[in-house]
Amino acid sequence: MTLNRLFAGLALCTQAFLLSYAHAAPEKTGVRVVDSFEVGSNVYVRALTVEKATGTLWVGTSVGAIEVDLSTSKPRNTFTRQEGLANEYVFAIGVDSQGYKWFGTNAGGASRYKDGKWKTYFPMHGLADYWIYSFVNDKEGNLWIGTWAGVNYFNVKTSKFKTYVKELINEWVYGLAMDGDGRIWFGTEGGVSMYDGKRWKSWTHKDGLGGENPDKLEASPNTGLGTRSRHDLTTQVAGLPTYNPNYVFSIVAAPDGAIWAGTWGGGVSRFDGKKWTNLNSRDGLAGNIVYSMVRDDKGVFWFGTDKGISRYDGKAWKTLAQAEGLFDQHVYALAVAPNGDIWAGTKRGVVRIAPQ
Repeated sequence: MTLNRLFAGLALCTQAFLLSYAHAAPEKTGVRVVDSFEVGSNVYVRALTVEKATGTLWVGTSVGAIEVDLSTSKPRNTFTRQEGLANEYVFAIGVDSQGYKWFGTNAGGASRYKDGKWKTYFPMHGLADYWIYSFVNDKEGNLWIGTWAGVNYFNVKTSKFKTYVKELINEWVYGLAMDGDGRIWFGTEGGVSMYDGKRWKSWTHKDGLGGENPDKLEASPNTGLGTRSRHDLTTQVAGLPTYNPNYVFSIVAAPDGAIWAGTWGGGVSRFDGKKWTNLNSRDGLAGNIVYSMVRDDKGVFWFGTDKGISRYDGKAWKTLAQAEGLFDQHVYALAVAPNGDIWAGTKRGVVRIAPQ
């Protein structure tokens, strides 16, 4: 099926841009990009979230959010400040147990949406910070929110916030995951923390998190670790990638109990409950800066890196880069659709990948 210019004329952030689908030439077999849509030459796609109950792909960009119907691949709505977002730069999207959509923004707090109604939360309401980077639901249906000033626990029944900072290994929180035992895992700029409802525990590079700089990269100076200064998420210096193995962008809890963490320059790390093991470019990973990751229903892991997407089934690796249809080599967001398709977000746009 060829899709062409489905999204003509959509405006975000007072800037009209075209989202146009391009059909990739399919290979006879194997993983391939089958569709893509462009969101603008200087626009970043930072968040992708699938809402199975409504068949929706939520797309968070640096100029607003898009609601896409997964059955048709057509947009239902676009959202900017005019519609109710506190800030157009959307870094995270979550769906809570009551069906509310949460948009975590860059310096604009968190905006909540359902049935056409909006509510925005700032620190004055109990939110830990204006910079929001992740969401996850716990087993009771409450919401955890990762920020640049610790993590919030939001009770969906009472609408009350609780903030944790000192309990974390580091207050700059990017990744969140819940494991099969209901424990919450936090990927931060200073390592990984875990909360089991009573106790906290943390791990750093000294404990085995993050590989030993296989590419001999320079240490990254771009971090807020130990400071309250704001910084961007640039992973390069003078056009070259850098290294900070404690810095965890993404985290996934697998059904077998293992915890997977995507690091800055140290590849991907796997924790089996006792020790960390690391996989990097020497093993087959496309790039050692791992911004995003998902696990599909067949148990296959997909890693969004600074050098494309890696598919790993536990034995073999497959890499997709710009030559295979990605808009850019830095892959900031990944999501798994109910039919098994993988959606990936980069600068300029989103692609849909057919696993088979």
